[in-house]
Amino acid sequence: MGDKAADAAAVNAVTYAGDSPAAGRPDPDPLTATVHNSVRQLRADAWSSLGELTHRPSGEHDAARLEELFELLTPIENCWAFPGKAGLAELRRLHETGDHRRLSQRAEELNRALSTDSYHYAPSSPTPADGPAEADDTAGYDPGAATSKPYFEVLVVGELDDDEERALREELRRQRRDEDEFVYSLVIAPSFEDAVVTALVNSSVQAVVIRHRFADRSAHDLQVLRRFFEGDAGQHIPCGRQPEQRAQLLGDRLLALRPELDLYLMTEASVERTAGSLSRRFARVFHAREGLLELHLSILHGIGERYRAPFFNALRAHSRRPSGVFHALPISRGTSVVTSHWIPDMARFYGLNILLAETSATSGGLDSLLEPTGPLREAQDLAARAFGARQTYFVTNGTSTANKVVVQALVRPGDVVLVDRNCHKSHHYGLMLAGAHVVYLDAYPLDQYGMYGAVPIEEIKRKLLMLRREGLLDRVKLLLLTNCTFDGIVYNPSRVMEECLALKPDLAFLWDEAWFAFARFHPVYRRRTAMAAARELTDRYRGADYAERYAAHRRELGEEPDDATLLGNRLMPDPDTVRVRVYATQSTHKTLTSLRQGSMIHVFDQEFRHKVAETFREAYMTHTSTSPNYQILASLDLGRRQAVLEGFELVQKQLEQAGVLRDAIDQHPLLSRYLHFLTTPELIPAPFRSSGVEQPLRTGLARMSAAWQEDEFVLDPTRATLHIGRTGIDGDTFKHEHLMDRYGVQVNKTTRNTLLFMTTIGTTRSAVAYLIEVLVKIVEELRENIEEMNPRERAVHHRRRAALNDRSAALPDFSEFHAAFRPGVHTPEGDLRTAFFLAYDDTQCEYLPSHEVGEAVAGGREVVSATFVTPYPPGFPVLVPGQVINEAVLRYMEALDTREIHGYRPDTGYRVFTESALKEQTARPGHLTTGGTGSTAADTGTRGSERA
Repeated sequence: MGDKAADAAAVNAVTYAGDSPAAGRPDPDPLTATVHNSVRQLRADAWSSLGELTHRPSGEHDAARLEELFELLTPIENCWAFPGKAGLAELRRLHETGDHRRLSQRAEELNRALSTDSYHYAPSSPTPADGPAEADDTAGYDPGAATSKPYFEVLVVGELDDDEERALREELRRQRRDEDEFVYSLVIAPSFEDAVVTALVNSSVQAVVIRHRFADRSAHDLQVLRRFFEGDAGQHIPCGRQPEQRAQLLGDRLLALRPELDLYLMTEASVERTAGSLSRRFARVFHAREGLLELHLSILHGIGERYRAPFFNALRAHSRRPSGVFHALPISRGTSVVTSHWIPDMARFYGLNILLAETSATSGGLDSLLEPTGPLREAQDLAARAFGARQTYFVTNGTSTANKVVVQALVRPGDVVLVDRNCHKSHHYGLMLAGAHVVYLDAYPLDQYGMYGAVPIEEIKRKLLMLRREGLLDRVKLLLLTNCTFDGIVYNPSRVMEECLALKPDLAFLWDEAWFAFARFHPVYRRRTAMAAARELTDRYRGADYAERYAAHRRELGEEPDDATLLGNRLMPDPDTVRVRVYATQSTHKTLTSLRQGSMIHVFDQEFRHKVAETFREAYMTHTSTSPNYQILASLDLGRRQAVLEGFELVQKQLEQAGVLRDAIDQHPLLSRYLHFLTTPELIPAPFRSSGVEQPLRTGLARMSAAWQEDEFVLDPTRATLHIGRTGIDGDTFKHEHLMDRYGVQVNKTTRNTLLFMTTIGTTRSAVAYLIEVLVKIVEELRENIEEMNPRERAVHHRRRAALNDRSAALPDFSEFHAAFRPGVHTPEGDLRTAFFLAYDDTQCEYLPSHEVGEAVAGGREVVSATFVTPYPPGFPVLVPGQVINEAVLRYMEALDTREIHGYRPDTGYRVFTESALKEQTARPGHLTTGGTGSTAADTGTRGSERA
């Protein structure tokens, strides 16, 4: 399907008014602001309408409608250099002079350049340079010209009259040279409010120049834009302050929204004094009366720093060098392929470059992943800066390995780790290898859909308080949670960590962000990422007023608060003892640009250098290949470059596609009879949504921002769970037999009655339209099939549909570890490693069919799993080694209709420990130890952990 068809399928599916399929039908006027969820969408549709309107014969022009479009676009185009206020003014002038032929031609040129992004590659502006409003920093726009130089826009904040604006543009234009690597245009924002709005809506802005004088409020009517940004742009405008203070506050606001921006200050005050006080925010400070050459060069240099991809550049340079290979890797330089009589198709398919770049060299301009000192270290440092980490490490064999590295670095045998039971299986294996004593946390269940939500903070605090009562808090070293979950449930990391640190001030956190790498690059998402939360907490505890607020908090709780008080109140940690220790693992390849298995580990740990650096190095050495794939490493470098330069734009488009997909199905008269995207209230119970916002994205970005600030859990809008129970087709069958086998549509995950779709930065409107087209075909066939059923077939279909819509077998909570693998009598932690390796002795195990396990459990026997048992879906272990099998687990397993269950053999049943093996293990003297770590109350922060 072409882009026109895709646009046609999507254009009417952007309303956000209610949950039911019948609610919020699209407004007949697609340009009504309430039917769009981004300024970019509204702007694109407005220009499209303008192009269609001006294309009509001159006698059929609707002058009133054209004027409405000009009025609608005026505040929007003030935020862009292209077409910008100059382009819009030119069209107005052509309309007013009656030059309809030129108006139609010009509107078509501008609309085409916008819709295809071709202006990003044109060496000049779309507007003539014959007046103050039209004076741009380049010559006239030529739609046929192109350049390979990347294009961006620079936001200049200041009140400039026409002459000053023209002079600024002309002066910066004179500074350009042919050897400049990039080209840019200027956007002028005369006020604080205009600057914030422009930064939010114009993703092409990469640098900001703040001048010494600018207004507080916008002089323009921003009502048409208000719903998109009021939560961010309309607050805390610093009326009446000194110029340097206002510049500082504006810089802080812009960096909070888009930390990737380069900020420059032009002041009339003492440059030396100003630079000393504002250097953290601004890349450079310039005197307003000095020339602009240094500003121009600084802007290009700042973009160049982000554009740099040191390892990719080194690998590309290496591939172009002639060399002789007397080392491993026959495929190096492609020689074993291009000289072959039997596999030349490999070179034809993959291309020569990838073969020339295959090498085992770590010198000659390249680097070693295990001991990086050159371009690879630079690439990792740039990634750390991009993701807000203190250290970043590349991983070439996926986040499964990244998880094991972090766990091994932080956990010694006998250390207690709190972990979400339905986390990725790599965590369970990593904890087993590390010898951790595991306390499993239960997420809230969504039995009707066969999935779990997330772990409530109350559940985490309850476990910590229980361990504190038993004197084990000093052994608790790590909390491990998945953010966001497979199904799109997003934690509030700053709240989780703050309340846990109030009970255990040196607790480390591992956030599995395998599906959340993109979140850093959107202002609403960012606050819910591990690295942003770590920075927020660090700054908070260093704040001058925090100690006073903490003292008041302590007085409110009382001297010795009981557990009920601690559970019922939001807790604050002691600033004198708290240490922020946060790790995040991300599958870059899942949600950003990278070759498969490309992942990163991000570190923000105040104890890293003197407590973890060496153990982390050893763990990294343990799990990292000595033959890493250089193509994966280079793609991680490029993925970081893309994210810091266009991540904001790409994530915004990703959100838009998700909204279009949801509404196109929920509002389709046929599809909505059989299919329904689950909403926030259906996936997150009301107690976890204090904001009361039921559909955050559908009520606009401002309301979404409010929910993401306040609620304990929120739903990632880009992960859309489609309920298919009314079709009578189970999720696994729908995925394989209908979507994949017939139409080649890949689906992320299924349950009995749901399919999970996700949009990414690579999702196009054409792809969304194709999916809608496919679903319409499937449902039309289903409807025809149902209409032609005989009574017996219809009865079978109704029973199948009822079974899929009825509440399925309850999702089982974690039962318990058997006493043989549980070191504590009154605490739930279990020794996975002892159980796992005990099963290596076949004489200690037996196989029991499912019905025999059920009979044994009913008869009072403790049947204990010897293996991990992992159904796909849901993809996490339902049983782990050493876990007691209970009736709830058996009922759930019996109700599963999935094709794939790891660790369970239908022909032989469950692998379990024999009763004699359990007796021997329990009776063995010192059968479980606390690990002999040598930790003491003093060196683990126990004294501080007893304070709330």
